[in-house]
Amino acid sequence: MSVIAYILFAVTALVLAVWIVHQLFLYDKHSKTEPNPLFGLIDKALPYLLLACFIQLIFLIRQGINFDFNYILVPATLFFLLVYVLDKTVYHDRKTHGKGHERPLIASAYDFLPVLAVVLIIRSFLLEPFNIPSSSMVPSLYTGDYVAVNKFAYGLRLPITNTEFWDIGDPERGDVAVFRYPEDPSLHYIKRVIGLPGDTVSHVDGALYINGEPVPSEQVAFTADTAMVEQMYQPDASRNMNAEMAVFQGQAEEGVARYERQTIGEHQFLRRHLASEPDHQQYAKFLQANVGYQDNWQVTVPADSYFVLGDNTDRSGDSRFWGMVPDANLSGKAFYVWMHKKPGLHLPTFAYNRKID
Repeated sequence: MSVIAYILFAVTALVLAVWIVHQLFLYDKHSKTEPNPLFGLIDKALPYLLLACFIQLIFLIRQGINFDFNYILVPATLFFLLVYVLDKTVYHDRKTHGKGHERPLIASAYDFLPVLAVVLIIRSFLLEPFNIPSSSMVPSLYTGDYVAVNKFAYGLRLPITNTEFWDIGDPERGDVAVFRYPEDPSLHYIKRVIGLPGDTVSHVDGALYINGEPVPSEQVAFTADTAMVEQMYQPDASRNMNAEMAVFQGQAEEGVARYERQTIGEHQFLRRHLASEPDHQQYAKFLQANVGYQDNWQVTVPADSYFVLGDNTDRSGDSRFWGMVPDANLSGKAFYVWMHKKPGLHLPTFAYNRKID
């Protein structure tokens, strides 16, 4: 984040704090008719500062910064709830002066609290949208897909802390789960659940096994959507990859991809392999073994943990590389693609809406 962004956020926070102190402790009946010049200036500048911060935040998110909207939503909801309670018990602005004649902060609490509370409840306990930033779940999910996530499928959890307070259900084999990345909980990952607590997951001679039983699998002919293939990878200056090279990489990989239809639990989906040769190898640090198509490995899932894989086998960083997903890191179950937007300045489309199996 740039120095200018830090200065903008710091100045806005300071101005906002001064405005709140004035509204709660220094505001009187003359504040509207005879405003203090300093507070008058703050009243005029604050909306523009907040707008500038919002634009800067959107820019930073587009640049790839990790940001959880709940870090704004939860404090804002609690703050307006506090202001609402203070008016009901201490200030009595609305009761005394009537609706529309309260001090601005109290009027804002009455206006925004119901909206923020509804959004917070929906996002935290019912439904939350997530964007797919990578190709690790191709062909089930493509870069630019927006998925709807069932937030209560794996238990109700407090926002921000993710602490479970009501155990409603647990992941099932084959679910596409959203969770906090174990090595960096500020990141959300999405993968398919393969192994449940106590399961033994193994890979022998190109076949996946769960508790000694082979996962039903058959090779199928599949033609991926050209537009989806061309945007699987994005320009990346750190890798000297421009737009044309990104498109070429997606097309080149699709040219050697092969697909298998697998059935795990009640889910049937396509698994993608990129290697044109069956002895293609990758070394997985967690398993301490090669995880190529013909390589053999085995792992037992500990209690309160899950083993997950990406459907795009050779382009997925998953449990083979960094380990298990603790139950405490689960966020919800992805069940529907409700929108797709090509990265960059492009309009969204609903042509690719579909159920996630």
